[in-house]
Amino acid sequence: MADHSADIASLGDLTGKRVLVRSDLNVPLDGAPGATRITDDGRIRASVPTIKRLSDAGARVVVVAHLGRPDGAPDPEFSLAPVAARLGELLQRDVAFASDTVGESAMATVAALADGDVAVLENVRFNPGETSKDDDVRRSFAGQLGQLADAFVSDGFGVVHRKQASVYDIALHLPSAMGELVAAEIDVLRRLTVDPERPYVVVLGGSKVSDKLGVIDNLLEKADKLLIGGGMVFTFLAAQGHEVGKSLLEEDQLDICRGYLREAAERGVEIVLPADIVVDTTFPTGDTEPQPQVVAADAIPADALGLDIGPESAKAFASALADAKTVFWNGPMGVFETDAFAGGTRAVADALTRMDGLSVVGGGDSAAAVRQLGFDEAAFGHISTGGGASLEYLEGKELPGIAVLERD
Repeated sequence: MADHSADIASLGDLTGKRVLVRSDLNVPLDGAPGATRITDDGRIRASVPTIKRLSDAGARVVVVAHLGRPDGAPDPEFSLAPVAARLGELLQRDVAFASDTVGESAMATVAALADGDVAVLENVRFNPGETSKDDDVRRSFAGQLGQLADAFVSDGFGVVHRKQASVYDIALHLPSAMGELVAAEIDVLRRLTVDPERPYVVVLGGSKVSDKLGVIDNLLEKADKLLIGGGMVFTFLAAQGHEVGKSLLEEDQLDICRGYLREAAERGVEIVLPADIVVDTTFPTGDTEPQPQVVAADAIPADALGLDIGPESAKAFASALADAKTVFWNGPMGVFETDAFAGGTRAVADALTRMDGLSVVGGGDSAAAVRQLGFDEAAFGHISTGGGASLEYLEGKELPGIAVLERD
């Protein structure tokens, strides 16, 4: 069996070798097929260092990735062609594009590569074997991918929590290593879970409590403070007996939220909930302007929809973050895409740029908010490319795409 040490250096001299790189190029697109525009290229930019390192080492780099959920069949809406073009711009070199993943185009494209060249294969999820629940089907497809390469580098952190052919099974076929992005992500997540520098503050937002159960369970044992905003806050407020109007509410999670509040008190962990909320009685408003109102968190009108934490809460959250030495943030504080409801998310992001310590933005909507609201990404300690993978790691779950690289 091949050596599966984690570092790229373990793969030896890469000159002339075909290296299959699993990147995460799942970026948001806007527009019809053939006229698409990438609205956030953060994941493509994050993939560049590993691809460039391999190219500079003389490898023939074959990039495999997915885009969206095309359900195992080709769909022009989810073609990686515009992503390949953007990658070429960022690398400042021509990037070849294969119109399939393991078919004639892929084989011809890879065969034509010279040392240092880069190619992108078409969306790996156009193939049913990529996401099959049948181990044999998945491994058969991974074997086809493996015929295109001499080594494998896992650099798509946003998918390492998936047991999929181009993430997990391919590493059973080829000498394998972690890319720079995945190695950096894992290093940061370990700093969040093993002896984090204190005070350690966790900021959770987003729509649903149910999406964050595991991470709350695990981090209540590690954090000093837990700040809660976003849509999930209304289930906590309702658990305290408050009216939440038309706000998002998971009634089946009320008892769980009460349990978290009790456990936090027993552990001496401070759970900080908003004291005020920005609401609207007309949202979504269509062509009319939003009508934001600030109300006390315990006095939300029955006809109002909570859409952001209020200005006093934003100040309180920023104050709680000011002296933190470690912060993990996952989930916006409100509907940040609309400026009237972006204040809470903006305040949290701004506080993270000012703190003296490790600030980690946990991918997904939080990372998108940082970019959309105009913050300098370099002002944060780390912006994860994988929200789901980050959460599962912080829940204490094994990530299959990492475990397969670290196995004996």
